[in-house]
Amino acid sequence: NRVFFFVSVLDGKDGGKMMYQPGDMIVYGSTGVCRVKEITKPDFQKGEQLYYALEPLYQDGVIYTPVETKVFMRPVITEAEAEALIDKIPTMKTAAYHNSVLRELEDHYTTYLKSHDCGDLIELAMSIYAKKQDLAIQHRKFGAVDERFMKRAEDLLYGELAVALRIDKTQVSTYISNRVNTK
Repeated sequence: NRVFFFVSVLDGKDGGKMMYQPGDMIVYGSTGVCRVKEITKPDFQKGEQLYYALEPLYQDGVIYTPVETKVFMRPVITEAEAEALIDKIPTMKTAAYHNSVLRELEDHYTTYLKSHDCGDLIELAMSIYAKKQDLAIQHRKFGAVDERFMKRAEDLLYGELAVALRIDKTQVSTYISNRVNTK
């Protein structure tokens, strides 16, 4: 098992000042869903500061982060919130974002990821998918940046929805399709 130590400066945001308890499922920064393993004073840390020991659900290792971190953290959405969000998908209007300046394209996509919002992740994935379809019609190549951000958005989204819906991450896409098609 790998151990990661994160200082409290990643996103410059926090998800509120609530104290999480061992067993809680949270979204942690850009890592995605983690289980709070324990609240501890690690051996490597001098002083009295408390740390969360977080177990990422879809990566190996343990992350130690100060309880008073500036890294974004929030509880995983509920099952009802996940289902309501999925039910909104057919009404979401997204357009493909085209920009030949890669830095601007990455900045646009990163804005969606940094919101840490499942609705934004759906919009981002749908927008990039629409772009992929547009490019296929034009017989043009789908870009590596687009592919990377679509995969990242789906990973974060499917990871959280899997926990909320109590299903395997590999079943999320089918679950969404079935729910959307029965509405």
